[in-house]
Amino acid sequence: MGKEEWYQIKNAESVESPGLVFYVERIKANITQALSMINDPQRLRPHVKTHKSLEISKMMIVAGISKFKCATIAEAEMLALAGAVDVLLAYQPVGPNTDRFIALQQKYPATKFSCLIDDEATAEALNTLSEAYGVKSSVWIDINVGMDRTGIRPDQVVKLFTALQQLDGLGCKGLHAYDGHIHESSFDMRKQQVSIIITLLQKLQYEIAAISGQEIIVVAGGSPSYTIYNKDTDFECSPGTFALWDKGYGEAYEEQHFQCAALVLSRIVSLPGTNLICCDLGHKAVAAEKSLDRRVIFLNAPALKVVSQSEEHLVLDAGDGHPFRVGDLLYGLPYHVCPTVALYEHATCISAGLARENWEISSRKRKITI
Repeated sequence: MGKEEWYQIKNAESVESPGLVFYVERIKANITQALSMINDPQRLRPHVKTHKSLEISKMMIVAGISKFKCATIAEAEMLALAGAVDVLLAYQPVGPNTDRFIALQQKYPATKFSCLIDDEATAEALNTLSEAYGVKSSVWIDINVGMDRTGIRPDQVVKLFTALQQLDGLGCKGLHAYDGHIHESSFDMRKQQVSIIITLLQKLQYEIAAISGQEIIVVAGGSPSYTIYNKDTDFECSPGTFALWDKGYGEAYEEQHFQCAALVLSRIVSLPGTNLICCDLGHKAVAAEKSLDRRVIFLNAPALKVVSQSEEHLVLDAGDGHPFRVGDLLYGLPYHVCPTVALYEHATCISAGLARENWEISSRKRKITI
């Protein structure tokens, strides 16, 4: 018998397909690795958008992580349920989400919530609601550092900070900058681009301190730039994908020694041609925003080539004379794990090679209770 690979599940017959599986020991190792890369665990503020899981959040808290970042009200509530002390909603609340943000603070007083702001009128609306409900809402100024998705222009930051100082229902906690446009594989190229942002953010810190006497914190970056901010600044860092990792990041960022800890299990459901096989890994089972050849790779059959994908099916070219049969199991490694996880209601946890309990992907929902 050949050597068993790390991903092989001894009782795989009990795992449904398509199915999301988490490898618990690898997740623990990734959390340990992320902590080992920074000089102070208080500077680590992981983003939970990748795993969206109460159990993984608790694993991080047990490991000594107390600050978190999230993208939705549901993710923020999941973190409160996990016992997180400090939660940054990395989104500017508008419309009913402003009321939900206030409701979060009222329902979970043991968790300190904060959110992003990049618009003065929106800040005033949040201030009015905060005062009406007797809460002091913490905010971070979101800065557009080149991604052109959200955030205020850097030359407008001091003006917005000054305006926030006049709002009694709000407290400005710091600056937030996400550099998702920086994703070159070359570490030197990334460092060169990130260094420009670091200089900008440090300048803004100095300017705000000069006019207010207030030392403010900066939260910056994601996974690709974690290995720069962690050593070159005292900023809080917000990697997220590290907990599960994926094929895309594994290829791009070789200096980051995280382990892939989430796969999608699929079974062959049909043999429609002499060279073709079809498995149950459609658009609804693995992220489909990338090109066909960069959606999934099968660890136990890496030579398979994707031909087409539809809602429930993935057709692969296995070559003439292939050995595959209906019912065969394929272990798929997603190129982009974050949106893949969001497709599943639960993940089956693999520990010591065995499929054990299911963990709910609780904050894939837009609403838990609030």
